[in-house]
Amino acid sequence: MNFKENYPKILLFIYIIAWILLAINPNYRSVWIDENILPVFFTLLLILTYKKFRFSNLGYTFIFIFLILHAIGGHYSYSEMPLFEILKQNYNLARNNYDRLVHFIFGVLFFLPFNEILTRIFKVPKGWRVFFLSCLVILGIKAGFEIIEYGYTAVKNNSLTVTNYLGEQGDSQDAIKDMALGFIGAIVSWIVLGFASLRKKD
Repeated sequence: MNFKENYPKILLFIYIIAWILLAINPNYRSVWIDENILPVFFTLLLILTYKKFRFSNLGYTFIFIFLILHAIGGHYSYSEMPLFEILKQNYNLARNNYDRLVHFIFGVLFFLPFNEILTRIFKVPKGWRVFFLSCLVILGIKAGFEIIEYGYTAVKNNSLTVTNYLGEQGDSQDAIKDMALGFIGAIVSWIVLGFASLRKKD
């Protein structure tokens, strides 16, 4: 068995097991369904396009980490993630910040996969251009997701969805902060990968 060759399949297997376990008795079944619509479609897309376009193993690792974090958020609901509830109570925080962490991590982790898509499919030259475009793609996706989230919540018109899926937790600037955190996460990855590429040249 070639571990490097089969690495994405191993990650997929682990993710499916984790997803099934986290599908058992979630805090709010309807919120769990809401949270898992996009990840299920995204995972199916990765499977269906695997032979035509394969990310690097590091790219798949980053995607895997994000999907696991999102599955945990779907199980407990982002606004009630237990570890961050403890932090909220111990430090007298105004909200459960698990969602903020995951928005930031989305930017950090998806910067590389988008970088790979832009360089290999759209033939964007490596360097600052592709890094800059990757940041813009992440910001655009974050903005698009916030619009979809608000629209979906308005259509469902359900208090549980508003509280635990939209998850503003009383912050009227929540959507802007979520987008900003995703963008900042992408910039952090830009800096790290930029330094790494400079070291390779040396």
